[in-house]
Amino acid sequence: MSNGKVFTEIAGKYDKLNAVLSLGRDQAWRRSVVRYLPPGRLLDLGAGTGAANPVFGNRDVVSLDPSPEMLALNPNPDSVIGVGEHLPFDDGQFDSVFSAYVFRNLDSVDETMAEVARVLRSGGVAGILDLGRPQNRHLAKIHRLGTAVVLPLAGMTIGAKDEYSYLHHTLDKLPQPEELFADGAMKLQTTWRLGPLGFVYAAILVKP
Repeated sequence: MSNGKVFTEIAGKYDKLNAVLSLGRDQAWRRSVVRYLPPGRLLDLGAGTGAANPVFGNRDVVSLDPSPEMLALNPNPDSVIGVGEHLPFDDGQFDSVFSAYVFRNLDSVDETMAEVARVLRSGGVAGILDLGRPQNRHLAKIHRLGTAVVLPLAGMTIGAKDEYSYLHHTLDKLPQPEELFADGAMKLQTTWRLGPLGFVYAAILVKP
Protein backbone atom coordinates (compact mmCIF):
# COMPACT_ATOMS: atom_id res chain seq x y z
CA MET A 1 0.00 0.00 0.00
CA SER A 2 3.08 2.25 -0.24
CA ASN A 3 1.68 3.94 -3.35
CA GLY A 4 -1.02 5.43 -1.15
CA LYS A 5 1.44 8.22 -0.37
CA VAL A 6 1.40 9.47 -3.95
CA PHE A 7 -1.32 12.00 -3.11
CA THR A 8 0.10 13.15 0.23
CA GLU A 9 1.18 16.56 -1.09
CA ILE A 10 -2.30 17.35 -2.43
CA ALA A 11 -4.23 15.98 0.56
CA GLY A 12 -6.20 19.17 1.10
CA LYS A 13 -7.50 19.27 -2.50
CA TYR A 14 -7.79 15.57 -3.26
CA ASP A 15 -11.40 15.00 -2.16
CA LYS A 16 -12.69 18.15 -3.82
CA LEU A 17 -11.22 17.20 -7.20
CA ASN A 18 -12.50 13.63 -6.89
CA ALA A 19 -15.99 14.99 -6.32
CA VAL A 20 -15.67 17.00 -9.54
CA LEU A 21 -14.30 14.05 -11.54
CA SER A 22 -17.18 11.85 -10.35
CA LEU A 23 -19.71 14.52 -11.35
CA GLY A 24 -20.69 14.81 -7.71
CA ARG A 25 -21.59 11.13 -7.41
CA ASP A 26 -18.71 9.97 -5.20
CA GLN A 27 -20.72 9.95 -1.96
CA ALA A 28 -23.69 8.23 -3.59
CA TRP A 29 -21.31 5.52 -4.83
CA ARG A 30 -19.91 5.10 -1.31
CA ARG A 31 -23.42 4.85 0.16
CA SER A 32 -24.36 2.15 -2.35
CA VAL A 33 -21.61 -0.02 -0.85
CA VAL A 34 -22.07 0.91 2.82
CA ARG A 35 -25.73 -0.16 2.76
CA TYR A 36 -24.50 -3.76 2.50
CA LEU A 37 -22.35 -3.46 5.62
CA PRO A 38 -23.63 -4.58 9.03
CA PRO A 39 -23.75 -2.28 12.05
CA GLY A 40 -20.95 -2.40 14.59
CA ARG A 41 -17.23 -1.79 14.29
CA LEU A 42 -15.98 -0.79 10.83
CA LEU A 43 -12.47 -0.45 9.44
CA ASP A 44 -12.13 2.25 6.79
CA LEU A 45 -9.14 0.88 4.86
CA GLY A 46 -7.32 3.69 3.09
CA ALA A 47 -9.50 6.28 4.80
CA GLY A 48 -7.46 9.28 3.72
CA THR A 49 -8.99 12.57 4.83
CA GLY A 50 -12.22 10.87 5.92
CA ALA A 51 -14.39 11.59 2.89
CA ALA A 52 -16.50 8.50 3.65
CA ASN A 53 -17.15 9.38 7.31
CA PRO A 54 -20.57 10.97 6.65
CA VAL A 55 -21.96 7.79 5.06
CA PHE A 56 -21.05 5.41 7.90
CA GLY A 57 -23.98 6.34 10.15
CA ASN A 58 -23.55 5.38 13.80
CA ARG A 59 -20.95 2.67 13.19
CA ASP A 60 -17.82 2.63 15.35
CA VAL A 61 -15.23 3.58 12.72
CA VAL A 62 -11.47 3.07 12.77
CA SER A 63 -9.68 5.00 10.01
CA LEU A 64 -6.48 3.50 8.59
CA ASP A 65 -4.16 5.07 6.03
CA PRO A 66 -0.42 4.97 5.22
CA SER A 67 -0.24 8.77 4.97
CA PRO A 68 -0.02 10.77 8.21
CA GLU A 69 -0.69 13.92 6.20
CA MET A 70 -4.00 12.52 4.99
CA LEU A 71 -5.00 11.31 8.46
CA ALA A 72 -4.16 14.71 9.93
CA LEU A 73 -7.09 16.06 7.91
CA ASN A 74 -9.41 13.22 9.00
CA PRO A 75 -11.74 14.33 11.82
CA ASN A 76 -12.15 10.78 13.13
CA PRO A 77 -10.18 10.59 16.42
CA ASP A 78 -9.75 6.81 16.07
CA SER A 79 -7.15 6.88 13.29
CA VAL A 80 -4.23 4.54 12.71
CA ILE A 81 -1.25 4.76 10.36
CA GLY A 82 -0.85 1.45 8.56
CA VAL A 83 -1.04 -0.51 5.33
CA GLY A 84 -3.53 -3.06 4.06
CA GLU A 85 -0.92 -5.81 3.71
CA HIS A 86 -0.09 -5.67 7.44
CA LEU A 87 -3.11 -4.53 9.41
CA PRO A 88 -2.14 -3.60 13.00
CA PHE A 89 -5.13 -5.30 14.62
CA ASP A 90 -5.86 -8.60 16.36
CA ASP A 91 -7.97 -11.28 14.70
CA GLY A 92 -11.73 -10.82 14.50
CA GLN A 93 -11.85 -7.17 15.56
CA PHE A 94 -14.31 -5.81 13.00
CA ASP A 95 -17.85 -6.43 11.75
CA SER A 96 -17.08 -4.81 8.40
CA VAL A 97 -14.31 -3.34 6.26
CA PHE A 98 -14.87 -0.55 3.77
CA SER A 99 -12.36 0.58 1.15
CA ALA A 100 -12.81 3.20 -1.57
CA TYR A 101 -10.36 3.96 -4.39
CA VAL A 102 -7.51 2.09 -2.70
CA PHE A 103 -7.03 -1.34 -4.25
CA ARG A 104 -5.22 -0.08 -7.38
CA ASN A 105 -2.57 1.38 -5.06
CA LEU A 106 -1.92 -1.77 -3.04
CA ASP A 107 1.38 -3.59 -3.22
CA SER A 108 -0.54 -6.88 -2.92
CA VAL A 109 -4.28 -7.41 -3.24
CA ASP A 110 -3.95 -11.04 -2.11
CA GLU A 111 -2.08 -10.13 1.08
CA THR A 112 -4.53 -7.34 1.83
CA MET A 113 -7.57 -9.56 1.36
CA ALA A 114 -6.01 -12.18 3.63
CA GLU A 115 -5.54 -9.48 6.26
CA VAL A 116 -9.10 -8.21 5.77
CA ALA A 117 -10.43 -11.73 6.32
CA ARG A 118 -8.25 -12.11 9.41
CA VAL A 119 -9.48 -8.96 11.17
CA LEU A 120 -13.14 -9.60 10.32
CA ARG A 121 -15.38 -11.63 12.58
CA SER A 122 -17.10 -14.70 11.13
CA GLY A 123 -19.90 -13.45 8.88
CA GLY A 124 -18.20 -10.07 8.53
CA VAL A 125 -18.56 -8.15 5.28
CA ALA A 126 -16.06 -6.25 3.15
CA GLY A 127 -17.28 -3.57 0.76
CA ILE A 128 -14.85 -2.39 -1.91
CA LEU A 129 -15.27 0.53 -4.31
CA ASP A 130 -12.67 1.30 -6.94
CA LEU A 131 -11.95 2.49 -10.44
CA GLY A 132 -11.06 0.37 -13.45
CA ARG A 133 -11.89 0.04 -17.12
CA PRO A 134 -15.33 -0.74 -18.58
CA GLN A 135 -15.96 -4.45 -19.13
CA ASN A 136 -16.63 -4.01 -22.85
CA ARG A 137 -13.24 -3.89 -24.62
CA HIS A 138 -14.38 -1.27 -27.13
CA LEU A 139 -15.65 0.99 -24.37
CA ALA A 140 -12.42 0.31 -22.48
CA LYS A 141 -10.42 1.67 -25.44
CA ILE A 142 -12.53 4.82 -25.54
CA HIS A 143 -12.20 5.23 -21.78
CA ARG A 144 -8.41 4.72 -21.93
CA LEU A 145 -8.04 7.47 -24.52
CA GLY A 146 -10.25 9.77 -22.49
CA THR A 147 -8.48 9.36 -19.17
CA ALA A 148 -5.09 9.83 -20.85
CA VAL A 149 -6.19 13.39 -21.61
CA VAL A 150 -8.73 14.29 -18.92
CA LEU A 151 -6.92 13.11 -15.78
CA PRO A 152 -3.62 14.99 -16.33
CA LEU A 153 -5.58 18.12 -17.26
CA ALA A 154 -7.69 17.78 -14.12
CA GLY A 155 -4.57 17.29 -12.05
CA MET A 156 -3.04 20.43 -13.49
CA THR A 157 -5.87 22.49 -11.98
CA ILE A 158 -4.52 21.70 -8.50
CA GLY A 159 -0.85 21.43 -9.40
CA ALA A 160 -0.87 17.63 -9.47
CA LYS A 161 -0.41 16.62 -13.10
CA ASP A 162 2.00 13.79 -12.26
CA GLU A 163 -0.27 12.36 -9.57
CA TYR A 164 -3.26 12.19 -11.89
CA SER A 165 -1.19 10.86 -14.78
CA TYR A 166 -0.29 8.09 -12.34
CA LEU A 167 -4.01 7.52 -11.72
CA HIS A 168 -4.58 7.02 -15.46
CA HIS A 169 -2.01 4.21 -15.54
CA THR A 170 -3.38 2.45 -12.43
CA LEU A 171 -6.73 1.93 -14.17
CA ASP A 172 -5.13 -0.90 -16.16
CA LYS A 173 -3.29 -2.43 -13.23
CA LEU A 174 -5.85 -4.99 -12.05
CA PRO A 175 -8.28 -7.44 -13.69
CA GLN A 176 -12.03 -7.05 -13.41
CA PRO A 177 -13.33 -7.59 -9.84
CA GLU A 178 -15.05 -10.87 -10.71
CA GLU A 179 -11.60 -12.28 -11.47
CA LEU A 180 -9.68 -10.29 -8.87
CA PHE A 181 -11.79 -11.56 -5.95
CA ALA A 182 -12.70 -14.99 -7.31
CA ASP A 183 -10.35 -16.96 -5.05
CA GLY A 184 -9.39 -16.28 -1.47
CA ALA A 185 -10.49 -16.45 2.12
CA MET A 186 -13.68 -14.50 1.46
CA LYS A 187 -16.69 -15.28 -0.72
CA LEU A 188 -17.56 -12.80 -3.45
CA GLN A 189 -21.25 -12.10 -2.96
CA THR A 190 -21.99 -9.52 -5.66
CA THR A 191 -20.48 -6.89 -7.91
CA TRP A 192 -21.97 -4.01 -9.88
CA ARG A 193 -20.84 -1.09 -12.03
CA LEU A 194 -21.25 2.62 -11.50
CA GLY A 195 -20.32 5.82 -13.31
CA PRO A 196 -20.06 6.67 -17.01
CA LEU A 197 -19.34 3.54 -19.10
CA GLY A 198 -19.23 1.53 -15.86
CA PHE A 199 -15.63 2.47 -15.03
CA VAL A 200 -16.35 2.33 -11.28
CA TYR A 201 -16.95 -1.06 -9.67
CA ALA A 202 -18.32 -2.14 -6.31
CA ALA A 203 -17.79 -5.55 -4.72
CA ILE A 204 -19.23 -7.16 -1.61
CA LEU A 205 -17.41 -10.10 0.02
CA VAL A 206 -18.38 -12.14 3.06
CA LYS A 207 -16.18 -14.03 5.50
CA PRO A 208 -17.55 -17.56 6.06
